[in-house]
Amino acid sequence: MRSIRNRRLRWAAIPIALVTTITLAGCTQEQLQGWLPGNPNVTNHTSSIIGLWVTSWIVLLAVGVITWGLIIWAAVVYRRRKGQTGLPAQLRYNLPIEIFYTIVPLILVIGFFAFTARDQAQIEEPTKNPDVQIEVFGKRWAWDFNYVTDNAYSAGVQADFNPDGTINTDNLPVLVLPIDKTIEIKVESRDVIHSFWIVDFLYKKDMIPGKTNYMYFTPTELGTYQGKCAELCGEYHSLMLFTVKVVSDADYKAYIAEQKAAGFEGQIGADYNVNQNLPGNGSSSEG
Repeated sequence: MRSIRNRRLRWAAIPIALVTTITLAGCTQEQLQGWLPGNPNVTNHTSSIIGLWVTSWIVLLAVGVITWGLIIWAAVVYRRRKGQTGLPAQLRYNLPIEIFYTIVPLILVIGFFAFTARDQAQIEEPTKNPDVQIEVFGKRWAWDFNYVTDNAYSAGVQADFNPDGTINTDNLPVLVLPIDKTIEIKVESRDVIHSFWIVDFLYKKDMIPGKTNYMYFTPTELGTYQGKCAELCGEYHSLMLFTVKVVSDADYKAYIAEQKAAGFEGQIGADYNVNQNLPGNGSSSEG
């Protein structure tokens, strides 16, 4: 009887394994990276972020499949048969099973925490002597970029609509970054809470009035990327967009020279901040 049951299980496992193999082989790159935007080569951090995300989903799906399978198995095996009456034998507890479903989730939680903490510490580790330092001011509803290292700036304006109702992206604020250079971005807000998000970089940082935050990365792939505010900040939050261009070092230097030639030399500071009475800025009166 047992040999017949084992033979059935083996025959059932073959098509399941075949379907799984074909499904995985036919996955697109988008599916392999868990439908996250961009790709693993955009910055020095995107590969580890995608790896953590996809691995987490694989583990959780495996746990889900096992759980669903046990539920279905129990419902089928222990169903009431024809002619049976009354209740089956009741068990108060099963010590091995209780230990199992306590220890395994604990191991999973500790594992997820450990890998997340490791990757987060690596991403948030300050870069010593970055090649390029940039200061970003978020404002309702646009962006100002200070190229601190190169003493130039770019003041952005809010996006607008085309006559057909679509967003006009021709005049969005543009942040230009040199490829393969370590970048430090200092983010600040001129008014309310914003969030600086470069979508394909899988990285965003909150911009809180009176507080300075930093983000560190190295862009490793040439291209044009979308940026936006990721924190609801008012009526035109959806129009608080910007563009990021990762260019060669020569093109970056040419852009900085163009900005200076156009009169955008120096830095645009906190003078335009709406909140001028925040603690620590010397503007608040003392009672």
